[in-house]
Amino acid sequence: MAIATKPPQERTTDESTISDAEDVQALLDALHDPDCRAVLEATSEESLSASELSETCELPLSTTYRKLDALTTVGLLEERTRLCPDGKHASEYVRCVESVNVDVDEGGFELTVSRRRRAERTPL
Repeated sequence: MAIATKPPQERTTDESTISDAEDVQALLDALHDPDCRAVLEATSEESLSASELSETCELPLSTTYRKLDALTTVGLLEERTRLCPDGKHASEYVRCVESVNVDVDEGGFELTVSRRRRAERTPL
C-alpha cells in the first residue's frame, strides 16, 4: 500500500515547560517506549490513520491504539479528522512537537517542549 505524502507546511514553534513530577514521568515513559517512538517518527511529516500507522510501524492495531492514546494524552501527538468524500471520516494523527529537552536540577527534572504550530496563512 502506497501512502501519499502531503507537502510540508510552514511551521513555527512554541515552547512550554513541564515540571510536575507525574507529567514529566508520563512524557518520559512515552519517549522511552520503542513503539511510541516509531509512531512519532512515522507521523513527523504527515498525518496517518491508526490502520496506516499499524502497517507502517508493523504493530498490531490494538497496540497502535494504546500507543496513540498514550501519545495524545501527553501531548506529543495531535488527533485530527480526515474528511473523506464518501462521508466516512476517520481520525488521523500527526506529531505536534519538534523537540523535548530535559533539564535536571536540585528540584528534579524539568522538560522544555517545543511544540509545532502551523503558520497562519494570509488570504490571496
